[in-house]
Amino acid sequence: MTMEFSVEPTPTPTSPERLAEILAAPGFGRVFSDHMLTATWTHPDGWHDAQVRPYGPLSLDPATHIFHYGQAIFEGFKAYRQPDGGIATFRPEANGARFNRSAARLSLPELPVDDFVAASDALIRQDAAWVPSAGEASLYLRPFMVATEVGLGVHPAQEVTFLVIASPAGSYFASGSSQVSIWVSEDYTRAAPGGTGAAKCGGNYAASLVAQQEGIDNGCEQVLFLDAVERRWIEELGGMNLWAVRDDGTLITPELTGSILEGVTRDAMVLIAKELGHEVEERRIDIDDVRKGVDSGQISEVFACGTAAVIASVGTLKWRGGEVTLPADTPVASALRTALVDLQHGRRPDPYGWMHRVC
Repeated sequence: MTMEFSVEPTPTPTSPERLAEILAAPGFGRVFSDHMLTATWTHPDGWHDAQVRPYGPLSLDPATHIFHYGQAIFEGFKAYRQPDGGIATFRPEANGARFNRSAARLSLPELPVDDFVAASDALIRQDAAWVPSAGEASLYLRPFMVATEVGLGVHPAQEVTFLVIASPAGSYFASGSSQVSIWVSEDYTRAAPGGTGAAKCGGNYAASLVAQQEGIDNGCEQVLFLDAVERRWIEELGGMNLWAVRDDGTLITPELTGSILEGVTRDAMVLIAKELGHEVEERRIDIDDVRKGVDSGQISEVFACGTAAVIASVGTLKWRGGEVTLPADTPVASALRTALVDLQHGRRPDPYGWMHRVC
């Protein structure tokens, strides 16, 4: 049965003047729209009490499960202003399907994909004025699910809350640089076989922060994780999938092993790259082959992709005791980025049916 949403408009909406200031320089994840969506799941009643309501704090008991056992998953996708003034989201059903895979891994209830999409649509319609229209800015949607049962027994929560919040988004990287620097983590791993690497759960990100800080301490903006067994095979960045471009134009990206998050943007890149005439290889990639390939010129570009940053070219790859620098000219990454962004903003046809019209 499709979820029905009640709407409680905020009594204190953001003024048009203040909203114009926010949308002129939104940053990333700093300011949130006037409303949020919440829904509750309980055993055995299922999903209920879905509503769009004023954005605000949650009141949670200190013994709430999420604080103790970490049952939390989330997603992220964007809404884009279209040339006719309407709004569309990019592949929300793919995010909804991944959300359910994450839920299954963390013993959380399934949320039907149609309800996942409808919930985000309801929030977007209520806060449509928050969708930017300038440049490549967008409205970032953050659906998430947390265990809200109260008690200290260790078991899958019998009460869960689903929420969606929204934030206007500009550049993901504070520097605004067209290239980012990457630190290769040799001491920490993101995930292991049989673990939660393929789930988009809060614990994965918490575990990555110490490596991220190590990268920052070494002058880098992102960290690259290797596999947990041999410490040799490239997996992913803290929040993005990695790609390498050979000098013959072939694109290579790590194959999905069960410990790598199945990126929605990564999946789109596979098809767009082929559309632009590139061969694509999904296979294991040895970090030493990348180092040597950049040195020899056999690897001409390295870039990362994800919802928040879209595509970010790598300018420097650093590790303890060494680094390699990549060319500033990034024609392949630039062409891929333009093709994807133009599709998302409705500036070119959508042959894949990826854009979901909201209003």
